[in-house]
Amino acid sequence: MLNPSQQARDTLSQMINSFGDRFSLLKKAPPAAVAVPVETTFPTSHPEDSLSIPVMEHSADDVACRAAQTQGQFLARQERWDELSAKIKTADLARDKTLGGMPIAELLAFGARADVINAVEHALSEGHKADARPLIDGIMALEAVRQSHRNDPYLAAVVALAHIDIGWTWRGTGWETIVPAANRRRCAAHFDRASALLAPFDTSKLDSPMLAAAKCALLPGRRDDTLCVANDYETLIDLDPQNNRHMRALGNHMLPRWFGSYPALELEARRTASRTESTWGAGGYTWVYFDALIHDEQVCAQVDVDFFLDGLRDIVATRPNQEMINLLASYCSVALTAGLGLSEPSDMPRMQIAKAADWLIRDHLQELHPMVWAHAADGFDNNARITSPSRFAARGRADALQIIADLFRDEINRGHKVTFTTEGPQLGPT
Repeated sequence: MLNPSQQARDTLSQMINSFGDRFSLLKKAPPAAVAVPVETTFPTSHPEDSLSIPVMEHSADDVACRAAQTQGQFLARQERWDELSAKIKTADLARDKTLGGMPIAELLAFGARADVINAVEHALSEGHKADARPLIDGIMALEAVRQSHRNDPYLAAVVALAHIDIGWTWRGTGWETIVPAANRRRCAAHFDRASALLAPFDTSKLDSPMLAAAKCALLPGRRDDTLCVANDYETLIDLDPQNNRHMRALGNHMLPRWFGSYPALELEARRTASRTESTWGAGGYTWVYFDALIHDEQVCAQVDVDFFLDGLRDIVATRPNQEMINLLASYCSVALTAGLGLSEPSDMPRMQIAKAADWLIRDHLQELHPMVWAHAADGFDNNARITSPSRFAARGRADALQIIADLFRDEINRGHKVTFTTEGPQLGPT
């Protein structure tokens, strides 16, 4: 006879396999193991044969993001710096955002420095030495612009963010121990320069979420204690509580691998939820844990599942647009479930939260955004390199359709075709 602990482990293993089969996911295997796809049988050759759902290859949010970036790039290429600064300031003070919640000010600033960053990335990929002209011409040109606009905080932020981006390009995203010492030094030098550029400006007096976000972006180059980091993010979040990305970044930086600890993460999640309750309900707790749950198994073992799920429902009630629904559904069914089976204490919380994909898709999904689902498969890694956007989107589309078809497996096996409408999924003959 099995002892109770063995029975519990066997039961949990069966639940993991059942859950993974229901969503037809590839479970992330431990190192040196081989991931085996779950077999799923459909009455037709492809899952989309039994589904009808609008696919937004280019959502309204994608279009708005590209438009703002293109505008920033155009103004920089035309050297219309005063106009660029004015547009960034206007968007920043108004907290203008795309439907998906991306700040227009940050998109303009990204476009303005895009040519410089792309040139550095290309030069490094081609093996140029550190003093090669392609590596320094662009940033020196931006420094010259800043020199002639010394009191402009927004152009200073554009140049500082360019230094931060170049620093990350030199460093890469690998563990500290595998990054060459010379690369670490160059990264540190760019972060130091960015810090010096931003130091004269008071983000609170300027009422500037963009500058506060830029100062938080400096944190990986510093060695601040947990309280200082939490205070920096508190300032940023209070300046723009509707921007969930700031709360997600706070959660990531509260991990022990950065500046925090597991108790600090829980504390900041609850403090953030309390401060942003009028905006997100319980959603502040969910946003702070959002990325941390993906990146650290121990976080899954400690999260207050009921609080997280309450926050998930409040987020949907607050922001019911399809950009948000695709983000949350792909998070629950793809990003979060990738770690199933890696840690026994974290598996149950993962599954409890992942099951929210059922009501998110059945009750709220009306259209598919493939790029969001593709990013979910990469754990929403902002540094992931996309060599082919079309193939990347195709992968997201295929994953999403497979998961949705698996969710409606019983209906499909009974001969129904599932059609997504603004009134919810409708069943009809195939």
